[in-house]
Formats: sequence, structure tokens, C-alpha cells
Amino acid sequence: MERTGPPARITGLLAAFTAALLAAGGLAASAPSAAAADADLARNGTFEAGLDGWSCTGGSGAAVSSPVHGGTSALKATPAGSDNAKCSQTVTVKPSSTYTLSAWVQGSYVYLGADGTGTTDVSTWTQSAGSWKQLTTTFKTGASTTSVSVYTHGWYGTPAYYADDLTLVGPGGDPVALPAVPAGLKAGTATASSVPLSWTASAGATGYNVYQGGTKVLSATGTSATVTGLAASTAYSFQVTATNAAGESAKSAAVPATTKTAGSGGGGNTDLPAHALVGYLHSSFANGSGYTRMADVPDSWDVIDLAFGEPTSVTSGDIRFSLCPVAECPNVESAAEFKAAVKAKQAAGKKVLISIGGQNGQVQLATTAARDTFVSSVSKIIDEYGLDGLDIDFEGHSLSLNTGDTDFRSPTTPVVVNLISAVKTLKAKYGEKFVLTMAPETFFVQLGYQYYGSGPWGGQDPRAGAYLPVIHALRDDLTLLHVQDYNSGSIMGLDNQYHSMGGADFHIAMTDMLLTGFPVAGDQTKVFPGLRPDQVSIGLPASTQAGNGHTSPAEVTKALNCLTKKTDCGSYATHGTWSGLRGLMTWSINWDRFNNWEFSKNFDAYFGG
Repeated sequence: MERTGPPARITGLLAAFTAALLAAGGLAASAPSAAAADADLARNGTFEAGLDGWSCTGGSGAAVSSPVHGGTSALKATPAGSDNAKCSQTVTVKPSSTYTLSAWVQGSYVYLGADGTGTTDVSTWTQSAGSWKQLTTTFKTGASTTSVSVYTHGWYGTPAYYADDLTLVGPGGDPVALPAVPAGLKAGTATASSVPLSWTASAGATGYNVYQGGTKVLSATGTSATVTGLAASTAYSFQVTATNAAGESAKSAAVPATTKTAGSGGGGNTDLPAHALVGYLHSSFANGSGYTRMADVPDSWDVIDLAFGEPTSVTSGDIRFSLCPVAECPNVESAAEFKAAVKAKQAAGKKVLISIGGQNGQVQLATTAARDTFVSSVSKIIDEYGLDGLDIDFEGHSLSLNTGDTDFRSPTTPVVVNLISAVKTLKAKYGEKFVLTMAPETFFVQLGYQYYGSGPWGGQDPRAGAYLPVIHALRDDLTLLHVQDYNSGSIMGLDNQYHSMGGADFHIAMTDMLLTGFPVAGDQTKVFPGLRPDQVSIGLPASTQAGNGHTSPAEVTKALNCLTKKTDCGSYATHGTWSGLRGLMTWSINWDRFNNWEFSKNFDAYFGG
């Protein structure tokens, strides 16, 4: 959130990012002749048996009779939205052996590759192949590798591609045995709509299936998963199986779990009203909107975020906050008057938080020392002013993901891991009434539906989706998430269409993603679970001067109607109706005052404030 006029930092970023992404690709390798004892190990590489042996993401694949390279059938796979139509199979191989992977393909962008080789995974690709073209690459397995995944895929937003006569030539591996039944299944702390599960790794497993009441509900590659979409105050039973190329193990022993009552899970007992209005108060600086004293903030505002606490340097973790200097803000109150006004707001049931970051306050907790300094310095601010909690408004380059950090459920990047640890420490220190809110930009959250970090080949913007691991790790402590639906480029929604800011449609699509959940970077094994509606508010600018993407009161009302009543939705079909949506956030209280309180008046009129 900016101190002055709205920047155009995000709008152009997406276009450049997408263009750069399409330039990324793999490297082809020449194929040596196969040894006499080698065999074709691919199962149904001719697709004469349909898709037997193959798994295609999002139901994107089908066997067709035309065009074909040989025989009577070939694979047709169609990318859609965030799904690149990846079709794969797991093949048993021998350790320390050389293999040649080959296929005939046709299409705009077609990739052929192998993962899990134990050495260097390989891929090769072709662009604009108007007729059948052979792709070939080779790899050597690692000393302990007994299986690899071979695949084809297209590219996002391009037409269907075709593949036929795929072969993997090399020495056959030993028969694969079924993996052991998973042990140690445990249920973590449930919310009103979700239950986290974890278990011990099974020898020989390449994946796991989770069952709810005997019905498969999701798959995972690691040893944890969160089952979402559950009813409140309901008892459930869960089991897990292990899978590999040989099949699926028997189900584990069942573990029971009961969801919490509606409205009770996560975020602590913060006593917010059912529908809350959140606003940022320019407390440490002035801009064109003018300075507003804490005592002059109207009662409409339920959560007041003090903008901003900022670091002494980008990597120090040392956060400082002080009131606007008199020279800049002639009408600023004294520190004693400010603290008294904070107490008066709290006595009236309002929450006052320190917001860290903003447009100018870049914060990178790259070391544990910076993490610990962050905790101590933020605690000092909270204690000095008697505040209710913390708002995380990390923007710009505060959060990004290191290359190879590809799973939001288990991040490894220090700036992400240390932030999560720091916030958990603050939460533990101040207890269940500690209010935790976040205000990321769409680039760091909803863009994760298409892109996550630097991507499988590198070259993507490492900030894409970088807030997702923070939100996910802290979801049980999170009071409110209010993504900034402004200063944004067009973002793809769950309908696989792009949506642009400024109207009801954008807020409907972006909020639906937060409440429904979505596969991160199109990976159906890595689904970001939806948040509870009481954890979500819509973030908007209070006036045209406050930021790009100002939305008129009439359009804000349409968005609220769609999300809470399923009316006025236009062409977008939401995945639910959420009468418990918490409310609205705006940048800022000052700009709303400048605009004759248009934003807060509309909120009060809608929710009866």
C-alpha cells in the first residue's frame, strides 16, 4: 500500500512475466543406440489401449483415432488455464543405467521428459510442430533409483497437442512390490471446515491416497495433507494408503477427528463483529489525504491498522514505529493522546494493530538473527502502544521463493520460514486474543493458481504465489486475510478466464479463489485449501486517489451480493455462497475521509452498521 499516488508496479509485471515464461524450455540430447539386451519399458506407449497406464492432469487426455503416427490411436491432450495437460506414467528401471526416451509429437508446444531419475532430470521440446516430429532424450539413473516418471505435456493456454509411439528403451528393472501400509496416521488441530493429517513414510511409496469414511478424497506426494470442505461440529474418520507403480497398499488404521463449531476455528477469540470494516490509518506519515487523529476515526471502523512499522534496513528485522513528525503533520496528537485514543477505541470494541511493511517498508528476514530481532522489536511496539496484534503488509521484494522451493506446504526459503516462525512466536506470546491479519497483493496469492516461485525450469518471477506458504502455515492463527484487489494486473480465476480490477467481477473471482481453494501452479497434488469465510475480507481502495482499481459503491454491493447471497454474479459462477464473509478492507481511512466517507457509508448501509 502506497503513501502517495498509485504505482503501476504490478500491472506491467504480469505481462512481462508471462512473456518471459514462454521463453523457458528444456534441452534435447542426442540418443545413442540401444544395447541388444535393452527393451521398451513404456506401457501402452502406442495408446492402442486408450489411456491404460497413463495419468493425465485435470482429465486433459484422451485417445483419438486421428491424427495418428502409427497404428490406429494416439494421445490428444488439451491444456486449459493453469493445467498444461501433463500425461505421465511411472516405469520400473535399474539403478546406474542408461535409458533413451523417445516419442512422436505434434502441436504448438510439446514437451517430453523424465522425472525422478536420481541424477539430472531431462526434458526436450518442440515449438510449432505442424506435422509429426520425433523428440528424443537420454538419461542415466542414480545409484539407488528403481523407478522414473516419463511424461508429455503442452503449454498453458495453447491448443491441444498429440503424442504417439512413445518408447523408453533400456534395461528392465526388478518387479516393484506394493508399498507398506502407512503407519502413524494422526489428526492435527481441526477447524470448523478442515482437518490436517500426517503419517509416517512408507517404504517403496511414491504417493499416498487419503480416505474419508472409506471414500478417496485426495492424493498427496508427501506425508501430510489437509482435508477441507467439511461440515462444522461433525465427527469424521480418515485412513491413508500408499501407492507406487505396483498399485495401492491396504488402508491404514482409521483415525477419528471432529471439526469445531462454526466460527470457532483459527484466529483466536478476537471478538470481532460478524461483519467487520478494516481500514489503514496513516499514522507515521502524511500524504495528499491529510492526517487523521486516532480519536477522530469514526466508529464504523472495527479494525484500525497503523501504517506503518518499517525496518531500519531491509534485512535487519528491526521494526520501528513513531507518529508523524509535527513538521509533516501539523495536527498530529501527542504520544500520550494517541495512546489514550487507542485505549478508547479498544474500550468501544475496536481492534488496533501495527501494520508492518507497506510499499516502502521492505522486510526480508533472511537470518534467524533478523527473525529474533523482528519478534523483539514488534513486541516492543505492541507493548508500548497497547495494541491488539499485527498486520503483515509485506510488498515488493520482501517475499520471494528460492529456486527449488516448490511446495507451499513445506517451504524451505529462509525469508518465508523465518517469517512464519516469528509470527508463531508472537502468537504464542500474546495468546488467543492476538489479532493477526495479512494484506498481500494478488501477485503473491491468486497468481499462484498459474505460477509458483521460479517454476520447474527457472526463469519465472520468484515472488509469484510467495505468500501462499505463509498463509497456509498460519491459517489456524489467522484472523483476517484481505488481499489487495487493486494495483493489480489481470489474474486468472477458477473459471480459467482472466479478470481485471475495477468491477464486481474481479472481486468475486479473486474472493472465490480464497474461499474455494485451488491447485498451486496447476498441480492437483498441491491444493491450497480454502479459508473460512470469517477469515476473508475484500481489499479495495477508498477513492480514485488511493490506488488503481477503485470500485464504485454499486459494484462493491454487487460483489457482496454475489458472494453472500449468490445474486448479481454476472457471468461468473462461484463455488459456494458465504453469508459469513467477514467484510471489507480499504486503503485507507484517510482517503475515505478525503472522499467524504463514501466507502464506509456504503459498508454501513449494506451490513446495517
